Amino acid sequence: MTRALQGLDEIRADQENFYRDLHAHPELSHQETRTAAEVAERLRAAGCEVHTDVGGTGVVGVLQNGDGPGVLLRADMDALPVREKTGLGYASAATATDADGNETPVMHACGHDVHVACLVGAVELLARSTEQWRGRVVAVFQPGEEVADGARRMVDDGLARIAGKVDVALCQHVLAFPAGLVGTRSGPTLSAADSMRITVHGRGAHGSMPQASVDPVVLAAMIVIRLQTIVARETQPGEPAVLTVGSVQAGTKSNVIPDEATILLNIRTYDENTRRSILAAVKRIVVAECEASRSPRPPEFELFDQYPMTDNDPAVTEQVAAAFAAHFGDDSGELPLQTASEDFSDIPRALGIPYTYWGIGGVDPELYRQAETEGRIADDVPVNHSATFAPLIQPTLDTGTAALVVAARTFLGDV
Repeated sequence: MTRALQGLDEIRADQENFYRDLHAHPELSHQETRTAAEVAERLRAAGCEVHTDVGGTGVVGVLQNGDGPGVLLRADMDALPVREKTGLGYASAATATDADGNETPVMHACGHDVHVACLVGAVELLARSTEQWRGRVVAVFQPGEEVADGARRMVDDGLARIAGKVDVALCQHVLAFPAGLVGTRSGPTLSAADSMRITVHGRGAHGSMPQASVDPVVLAAMIVIRLQTIVARETQPGEPAVLTVGSVQAGTKSNVIPDEATILLNIRTYDENTRRSILAAVKRIVVAECEASRSPRPPEFELFDQYPMTDNDPAVTEQVAAAFAAHFGDDSGELPLQTASEDFSDIPRALGIPYTYWGIGGVDPELYRQAETEGRIADDVPVNHSATFAPLIQPTLDTGTAALVVAARTFLGDV
Protein backbone atom coordinates (compact mmCIF):
# COMPACT_ATOMS: atom_id res chain seq x y z
CA MET A 1 0.00 0.00 0.00
CA THR A 2 1.34 3.44 -0.93
CA ARG A 3 2.27 5.33 2.24
CA ALA A 4 -0.04 8.21 1.30
CA LEU A 5 -2.99 5.89 2.01
CA GLN A 6 -1.99 5.32 5.62
CA GLY A 7 -4.27 8.20 6.64
CA LEU A 8 -7.35 6.68 5.02
CA ASP A 9 -8.62 5.28 8.32
CA GLU A 10 -8.38 8.75 9.87
CA ILE A 11 -10.47 10.53 7.22
CA ARG A 12 -12.99 7.75 6.52
CA ALA A 13 -15.79 8.76 8.93
CA ASP A 14 -15.69 12.41 7.91
CA GLN A 15 -15.54 11.49 4.23
CA GLU A 16 -18.59 9.24 4.57
CA ASN A 17 -20.53 12.05 6.28
CA PHE A 18 -19.45 14.45 3.54
CA TYR A 19 -20.70 12.00 0.92
CA ARG A 20 -24.09 11.63 2.63
CA ASP A 21 -24.41 15.40 2.79
CA LEU A 22 -23.58 15.74 -0.92
CA HIS A 23 -26.09 13.04 -1.80
CA ALA A 24 -28.84 14.73 0.21
CA HIS A 25 -28.15 18.12 -1.40
CA PRO A 26 -27.77 17.56 -5.16
CA GLU A 27 -27.66 20.49 -7.58
CA LEU A 28 -28.40 20.67 -11.28
CA SER A 29 -25.82 21.49 -13.93
CA HIS A 30 -24.30 24.97 -13.50
CA GLN A 31 -26.23 25.42 -10.25
CA GLU A 32 -23.62 23.65 -8.07
CA THR A 33 -23.06 26.61 -5.73
CA ARG A 34 -23.46 24.77 -2.41
CA THR A 35 -21.35 21.85 -3.56
CA ALA A 36 -18.65 24.20 -4.85
CA ALA A 37 -18.56 26.12 -1.56
CA GLU A 38 -18.20 22.89 0.45
CA VAL A 39 -15.43 21.68 -1.82
CA ALA A 40 -13.55 24.98 -1.71
CA GLU A 41 -13.66 25.05 2.08
CA ARG A 42 -12.21 21.54 2.32
CA LEU A 43 -9.51 22.26 -0.24
CA ARG A 44 -8.42 25.36 1.67
CA ALA A 45 -8.29 23.34 4.88
CA ALA A 46 -6.01 20.86 3.09
CA GLY A 47 -3.61 23.67 2.19
CA CYS A 48 -4.53 24.10 -1.48
CA GLU A 49 -4.44 27.31 -3.46
CA VAL A 50 -8.14 27.50 -4.33
CA HIS A 51 -9.76 29.07 -7.40
CA THR A 52 -13.54 29.37 -7.49
CA ASP A 53 -16.14 30.31 -10.11
CA VAL A 54 -14.06 28.77 -12.89
CA GLY A 55 -16.33 28.27 -15.88
CA GLY A 56 -19.28 29.26 -13.69
CA THR A 57 -19.32 27.15 -10.55
CA GLY A 58 -16.12 25.16 -11.09
CA VAL A 59 -13.47 24.86 -8.38
CA VAL A 60 -9.75 24.18 -8.80
CA GLY A 61 -7.43 23.30 -5.93
CA VAL A 62 -3.67 23.44 -6.57
CA LEU A 63 -1.34 21.61 -4.20
CA GLN A 64 2.25 22.54 -5.01
CA ASN A 65 4.93 20.48 -3.30
CA GLY A 66 8.31 21.36 -4.74
CA ASP A 67 9.56 20.71 -8.23
CA GLY A 68 8.26 17.68 -10.05
CA PRO A 69 5.60 16.37 -12.44
CA GLY A 70 2.11 17.85 -12.55
CA VAL A 71 -0.98 15.64 -12.22
CA LEU A 72 -4.53 16.83 -12.90
CA LEU A 73 -7.35 14.94 -11.18
CA ARG A 74 -10.95 15.67 -12.11
CA ALA A 75 -14.38 15.09 -10.52
CA ASP A 76 -17.75 16.26 -11.80
CA MET A 77 -20.27 17.84 -9.41
CA ASP A 78 -23.70 18.10 -11.06
CA ALA A 79 -26.81 16.01 -10.41
CA LEU A 80 -29.82 15.05 -12.53
CA PRO A 81 -33.53 16.00 -12.75
CA VAL A 82 -34.63 12.67 -11.25
CA ARG A 83 -36.91 11.93 -8.28
CA GLU A 84 -34.98 9.64 -5.96
CA LYS A 85 -36.55 6.27 -5.11
CA THR A 86 -33.72 4.60 -3.18
CA GLY A 87 -35.37 4.79 0.24
CA LEU A 88 -32.02 5.74 1.80
CA GLY A 89 -31.97 7.66 5.07
CA TYR A 90 -29.95 10.35 3.29
CA ALA A 91 -32.00 10.32 0.08
CA SER A 92 -32.54 13.59 -1.74
CA ALA A 93 -35.79 15.49 -1.34
CA ALA A 94 -34.36 18.46 -3.24
CA THR A 95 -36.10 20.31 -6.04
CA ALA A 96 -34.79 23.00 -8.37
CA THR A 97 -35.73 25.15 -11.33
CA ASP A 98 -34.19 23.79 -14.51
CA ALA A 99 -32.80 25.77 -17.45
CA ASP A 100 -36.28 25.91 -19.04
CA GLY A 101 -37.84 27.38 -15.91
CA ASN A 102 -39.54 24.16 -14.80
CA GLU A 103 -39.56 22.91 -11.21
CA THR A 104 -38.01 19.45 -11.00
CA PRO A 105 -36.83 16.96 -8.38
CA VAL A 106 -33.05 16.53 -8.24
CA MET A 107 -30.94 13.46 -7.44
CA HIS A 108 -27.32 12.35 -7.61
CA ALA A 109 -28.36 9.51 -9.89
CA CYS A 110 -25.00 9.22 -11.65
CA GLY A 111 -22.59 9.05 -8.71
CA HIS A 112 -20.99 12.47 -9.04
CA ASP A 113 -21.27 12.79 -5.27
CA VAL A 114 -18.98 9.74 -5.04
CA HIS A 115 -16.51 11.41 -7.39
CA VAL A 116 -16.43 14.64 -5.36
CA ALA A 117 -16.04 12.87 -2.02
CA CYS A 118 -13.27 10.62 -3.36
CA LEU A 119 -11.28 13.46 -4.92
CA VAL A 120 -11.54 15.63 -1.81
CA GLY A 121 -10.37 12.64 0.22
CA ALA A 122 -7.48 11.97 -2.17
CA VAL A 123 -6.33 15.60 -1.94
CA GLU A 124 -6.47 15.44 1.86
CA LEU A 125 -4.34 12.29 1.89
CA LEU A 126 -1.80 13.72 -0.55
CA ALA A 127 -1.62 16.93 1.50
CA ARG A 128 -0.94 14.87 4.64
CA SER A 129 1.92 13.01 2.97
CA THR A 130 3.94 15.73 1.22
CA GLU A 131 7.15 14.30 2.61
CA GLN A 132 6.61 11.29 0.33
CA TRP A 133 6.25 12.98 -3.06
CA ARG A 134 7.18 16.01 -5.12
CA GLY A 135 5.27 17.84 -7.81
CA ARG A 136 1.98 19.54 -8.48
CA VAL A 137 -1.52 18.19 -7.89
CA VAL A 138 -4.36 20.03 -9.61
CA ALA A 139 -7.81 18.95 -8.39
CA VAL A 140 -10.53 20.04 -10.81
CA PHE A 141 -14.16 19.98 -9.66
CA GLN A 142 -16.19 20.46 -12.81
CA PRO A 143 -19.76 21.70 -13.25
CA GLY A 144 -22.12 20.80 -16.06
CA GLU A 145 -20.91 17.36 -17.12
CA GLU A 146 -24.49 16.20 -17.67
CA VAL A 147 -25.02 18.93 -20.28
CA ALA A 148 -21.67 18.33 -22.00
CA ASP A 149 -20.26 21.85 -21.70
CA GLY A 150 -18.76 22.12 -18.20
CA ALA A 151 -15.25 21.08 -19.21
CA ARG A 152 -15.18 23.48 -22.15
CA ARG A 153 -16.43 26.32 -19.96
CA MET A 154 -13.60 25.76 -17.50
CA VAL A 155 -11.08 25.63 -20.34
CA ASP A 156 -12.46 28.83 -21.85
CA ASP A 157 -12.29 30.50 -18.44
CA GLY A 158 -8.53 30.03 -18.11
CA LEU A 159 -8.09 26.55 -16.64
CA ALA A 160 -4.70 26.16 -18.35
CA ARG A 161 -3.41 29.31 -16.63
CA ILE A 162 -4.77 28.22 -13.24
CA ALA A 163 -3.48 24.65 -13.53
CA GLY A 164 0.01 25.64 -14.63
CA LYS A 165 2.29 22.93 -15.93
CA VAL A 166 0.62 19.53 -15.80
CA ASP A 167 1.83 16.36 -17.49
CA VAL A 168 -1.10 13.97 -17.24
CA ALA A 169 -4.84 14.01 -16.49
CA LEU A 170 -6.68 11.31 -14.55
CA CYS A 171 -10.37 10.69 -13.96
CA GLN A 172 -12.73 7.97 -12.71
CA HIS A 173 -16.44 7.12 -12.65
CA VAL A 174 -18.51 4.90 -10.36
CA LEU A 175 -20.37 2.29 -12.41
CA ALA A 176 -22.88 -0.50 -11.94
CA PHE A 177 -20.48 -3.34 -11.19
CA PRO A 178 -19.41 -4.77 -7.82
CA ALA A 179 -18.05 -2.31 -5.27
CA GLY A 180 -14.35 -2.77 -4.59
CA LEU A 181 -13.45 -3.46 -8.22
CA VAL A 182 -11.41 -1.13 -10.42
CA GLY A 183 -11.30 -1.39 -14.23
CA THR A 184 -9.01 0.27 -16.76
CA ARG A 185 -9.06 0.23 -20.55
CA SER A 186 -6.62 1.40 -23.19
CA GLY A 187 -7.82 3.26 -26.28
CA PRO A 188 -11.50 4.02 -27.00
CA THR A 189 -13.37 3.65 -23.72
CA LEU A 190 -16.43 5.93 -23.68
CA SER A 191 -18.41 6.75 -26.79
CA ALA A 192 -18.81 10.06 -28.51
CA ALA A 193 -22.40 11.28 -28.19
CA ASP A 194 -24.57 13.54 -30.30
CA SER A 195 -28.08 14.58 -29.31
CA MET A 196 -30.36 15.90 -32.03
CA ARG A 197 -33.65 17.77 -32.02
CA ILE A 198 -35.70 17.20 -35.19
CA THR A 199 -38.78 19.27 -35.96
CA VAL A 200 -41.06 18.02 -38.70
CA HIS A 201 -43.93 20.06 -40.09
CA GLY A 202 -47.44 19.07 -41.09
CA ARG A 203 -50.76 20.76 -41.61
CA GLY A 204 -53.20 20.76 -38.71
CA ALA A 205 -56.84 19.79 -38.98
CA HIS A 206 -59.80 18.46 -37.04
CA GLY A 207 -59.36 14.84 -35.97
CA SER A 208 -62.55 13.96 -37.83
CA MET A 209 -61.16 15.30 -41.12
CA PRO A 210 -57.67 13.75 -41.51
CA GLN A 211 -57.89 14.13 -45.29
CA ALA A 212 -57.44 17.89 -44.82
CA SER A 213 -54.20 17.43 -42.87
CA VAL A 214 -50.61 16.43 -43.27
CA ASP A 215 -50.35 14.49 -40.03
CA PRO A 216 -46.99 15.08 -38.29
CA VAL A 217 -47.79 12.41 -35.70
CA VAL A 218 -47.91 9.68 -38.34
CA LEU A 219 -44.85 11.23 -39.99
CA ALA A 220 -42.89 11.17 -36.71
CA ALA A 221 -43.94 7.56 -36.10
CA MET A 222 -42.66 6.49 -39.52
CA ILE A 223 -39.38 8.30 -38.90
CA VAL A 224 -38.88 6.61 -35.54
CA ILE A 225 -39.41 3.16 -37.03
CA ARG A 226 -37.14 3.82 -40.01
CA LEU A 227 -34.34 5.24 -37.85
CA GLN A 228 -34.01 1.84 -36.19
CA THR A 229 -32.65 0.43 -39.44
CA ILE A 230 -29.55 2.65 -39.43
CA VAL A 231 -27.60 0.62 -36.88
CA ALA A 232 -29.22 -2.66 -37.91
CA ARG A 233 -28.75 -2.27 -41.68
CA GLU A 234 -26.30 0.56 -42.42
CA THR A 235 -23.61 0.11 -39.77
CA GLN A 236 -20.94 -2.54 -40.20
CA PRO A 237 -21.53 -5.56 -37.94
CA GLY A 238 -19.17 -5.44 -34.99
CA GLU A 239 -18.83 -1.64 -35.08
CA PRO A 240 -20.33 -0.37 -31.81
CA ALA A 241 -23.08 2.20 -32.31
CA VAL A 242 -26.32 3.11 -30.55
CA LEU A 243 -29.22 5.24 -31.78
CA THR A 244 -31.97 5.97 -29.28
CA VAL A 245 -35.12 8.02 -29.77
CA GLY A 246 -35.83 9.38 -26.30
CA SER A 247 -38.74 11.72 -26.93
CA VAL A 248 -41.53 12.31 -29.43
CA GLN A 249 -43.80 15.27 -28.76
CA ALA A 250 -46.79 16.43 -30.79
CA GLY A 251 -50.23 17.86 -30.21
CA THR A 252 -52.29 18.72 -27.16
CA LYS A 253 -55.70 17.10 -27.71
CA SER A 254 -57.04 13.79 -28.95
CA ASN A 255 -59.19 15.24 -31.74
CA VAL A 256 -56.78 17.88 -33.04
CA ILE A 257 -54.14 16.99 -35.63
CA PRO A 258 -51.21 19.33 -34.84
CA ASP A 259 -48.97 21.34 -37.14
CA GLU A 260 -45.64 19.87 -36.09
CA ALA A 261 -43.87 17.16 -34.12
CA THR A 262 -40.52 17.15 -32.33
CA ILE A 263 -38.22 14.13 -32.07
CA LEU A 264 -35.26 13.97 -29.70
CA LEU A 265 -32.64 11.33 -30.38
CA ASN A 266 -29.19 10.37 -29.18
CA ILE A 267 -26.34 8.72 -31.10
CA ARG A 268 -23.30 6.95 -29.57
CA THR A 269 -20.28 6.02 -31.67
CA TYR A 270 -16.56 5.17 -31.31
CA ASP A 271 -15.39 6.06 -34.80
CA GLU A 272 -15.59 9.44 -36.55
CA ASN A 273 -16.48 7.91 -39.92
CA THR A 274 -19.30 5.92 -38.30
CA ARG A 275 -20.51 9.07 -36.55
CA ARG A 276 -20.64 11.06 -39.78
CA SER A 277 -22.35 8.20 -41.60
CA ILE A 278 -25.09 7.85 -38.96
CA LEU A 279 -25.74 11.58 -38.76
CA ALA A 280 -26.03 11.73 -42.55
CA ALA A 281 -28.38 8.72 -42.57
CA VAL A 282 -30.64 10.34 -39.98
CA LYS A 283 -31.00 13.47 -42.11
CA ARG A 284 -31.52 11.46 -45.29
CA ILE A 285 -34.30 9.37 -43.73
CA VAL A 286 -36.06 12.33 -42.12
CA VAL A 287 -36.00 14.37 -45.32
CA ALA A 288 -37.27 11.43 -47.37
CA GLU A 289 -40.13 10.66 -44.96
CA CYS A 290 -41.14 14.32 -44.94
CA GLU A 291 -41.25 14.36 -48.72
CA ALA A 292 -43.22 11.10 -48.77
CA SER A 293 -45.76 12.61 -46.37
CA ARG A 294 -46.11 15.87 -48.36
CA SER A 295 -44.72 17.93 -45.49
CA PRO A 296 -45.29 21.63 -46.33
CA ARG A 297 -41.88 22.69 -44.97
CA PRO A 298 -38.46 21.05 -44.77
CA PRO A 299 -37.52 19.48 -41.41
CA GLU A 300 -35.23 21.29 -38.99
CA PHE A 301 -32.20 19.71 -37.29
CA GLU A 302 -30.41 20.93 -34.18
CA LEU A 303 -27.40 19.20 -32.60
CA PHE A 304 -26.82 19.67 -28.87
CA ASP A 305 -25.20 17.99 -25.83
CA GLN A 306 -22.30 16.73 -27.93
CA TYR A 307 -19.66 14.71 -26.09
CA PRO A 308 -16.20 13.77 -27.39
CA MET A 309 -15.04 10.17 -27.41
CA THR A 310 -12.90 9.20 -24.42
CA ASP A 311 -9.78 7.64 -25.96
CA ASN A 312 -7.37 6.59 -23.19
CA ASP A 313 -3.66 7.07 -23.84
CA PRO A 314 -2.09 3.58 -24.01
CA ALA A 315 1.13 4.44 -22.17
CA VAL A 316 -0.61 6.29 -19.34
CA THR A 317 -3.23 3.56 -19.04
CA GLU A 318 -0.56 0.86 -18.89
CA GLN A 319 1.17 2.64 -16.00
CA VAL A 320 -2.06 3.15 -14.09
CA ALA A 321 -3.21 -0.43 -14.72
CA ALA A 322 0.09 -1.76 -13.38
CA ALA A 323 -0.19 0.40 -10.27
CA PHE A 324 -3.78 -0.77 -9.72
CA ALA A 325 -2.77 -4.41 -10.13
CA ALA A 326 -0.03 -3.96 -7.54
CA HIS A 327 -2.38 -2.25 -5.06
CA PHE A 328 -5.78 -3.89 -5.67
CA GLY A 329 -4.61 -7.31 -6.86
CA ASP A 330 -7.44 -9.45 -8.21
CA ASP A 331 -9.89 -6.57 -7.70
CA SER A 332 -8.35 -4.74 -10.67
CA GLY A 333 -9.01 -5.70 -14.27
CA GLU A 334 -10.14 -4.53 -17.68
CA LEU A 335 -13.06 -2.13 -18.03
CA PRO A 336 -15.51 -3.21 -20.76
CA LEU A 337 -16.21 -0.77 -23.57
CA GLN A 338 -18.77 1.74 -22.28
CA THR A 339 -21.58 3.30 -24.31
CA ALA A 340 -21.84 6.15 -21.82
CA SER A 341 -20.21 9.48 -22.68
CA GLU A 342 -18.17 12.13 -20.86
CA ASP A 343 -16.75 15.59 -21.51
CA PHE A 344 -13.69 15.09 -19.28
CA SER A 345 -11.40 14.57 -22.29
CA ASP A 346 -12.05 18.15 -23.43
CA ILE A 347 -9.73 19.21 -20.60
CA PRO A 348 -6.59 17.19 -21.42
CA ARG A 349 -7.12 17.78 -25.14
CA ALA A 350 -7.18 21.53 -24.55
CA LEU A 351 -4.10 21.30 -22.31
CA GLY A 352 -2.27 19.04 -24.77
CA ILE A 353 -1.59 16.26 -22.25
CA PRO A 354 -2.28 12.49 -22.23
CA TYR A 355 -5.01 11.05 -20.02
CA THR A 356 -6.74 7.96 -18.79
CA TYR A 357 -10.21 7.36 -17.39
CA TRP A 358 -11.19 4.31 -15.34
CA GLY A 359 -14.22 2.83 -13.61
CA ILE A 360 -14.87 1.78 -10.02
CA GLY A 361 -17.70 -0.47 -8.91
CA GLY A 362 -20.49 0.77 -6.66
CA VAL A 363 -22.96 -2.12 -6.43
CA ASP A 364 -23.39 -4.37 -3.39
CA PRO A 365 -21.24 -7.38 -4.44
CA GLU A 366 -23.71 -9.90 -3.02
CA LEU A 367 -26.62 -8.30 -4.91
CA TYR A 368 -24.56 -8.34 -8.09
CA ARG A 369 -23.46 -11.98 -7.66
CA GLN A 370 -27.03 -13.13 -7.04
CA ALA A 371 -28.34 -11.21 -10.05
CA GLU A 372 -25.53 -12.63 -12.19
CA THR A 373 -26.28 -16.18 -11.03
CA GLU A 374 -29.96 -15.77 -11.88
CA GLY A 375 -29.29 -14.04 -15.19
CA ARG A 376 -31.04 -10.90 -13.94
CA ILE A 377 -28.32 -8.23 -13.93
CA ALA A 378 -30.31 -5.99 -16.28
CA ASP A 379 -33.42 -6.43 -14.11
CA ASP A 380 -32.03 -6.28 -10.57
CA VAL A 381 -28.93 -4.05 -10.67
CA PRO A 382 -29.77 -0.32 -10.82
CA VAL A 383 -27.62 1.57 -13.31
CA ASN A 384 -26.46 5.17 -13.51
CA HIS A 385 -29.29 7.67 -14.10
CA SER A 386 -31.80 5.33 -12.47
CA ALA A 387 -33.98 6.66 -9.65
CA THR A 388 -32.80 3.69 -7.57
CA PHE A 389 -29.06 4.06 -8.27
CA ALA A 390 -27.41 4.05 -4.85
CA PRO A 391 -23.69 3.25 -4.65
CA LEU A 392 -22.68 1.27 -1.59
CA ILE A 393 -20.79 3.75 0.59
CA GLN A 394 -18.09 1.24 1.45
CA PRO A 395 -15.95 -0.07 -0.02
CA THR A 396 -16.81 2.35 -2.86
CA LEU A 397 -15.38 5.48 -1.22
CA ASP A 398 -12.25 3.67 -0.02
CA THR A 399 -11.71 2.20 -3.49
CA GLY A 400 -12.27 5.47 -5.34
CA THR A 401 -10.05 7.44 -2.98
CA ALA A 402 -7.28 4.86 -3.10
CA ALA A 403 -7.48 4.65 -6.90
CA LEU A 404 -6.95 8.41 -7.25
CA VAL A 405 -4.03 8.42 -4.82
CA VAL A 406 -2.38 5.35 -6.35
CA ALA A 407 -2.78 6.71 -9.88
CA ALA A 408 -1.49 10.17 -8.91
CA ARG A 409 1.51 8.74 -7.07
CA THR A 410 2.39 6.77 -10.20
CA PHE A 411 3.27 10.06 -11.91
CA LEU A 412 4.32 12.34 -9.04
CA GLY A 413 7.99 12.48 -8.17
CA ASP A 414 9.41 10.38 -5.33
CA VAL A 415 11.34 11.85 -2.44
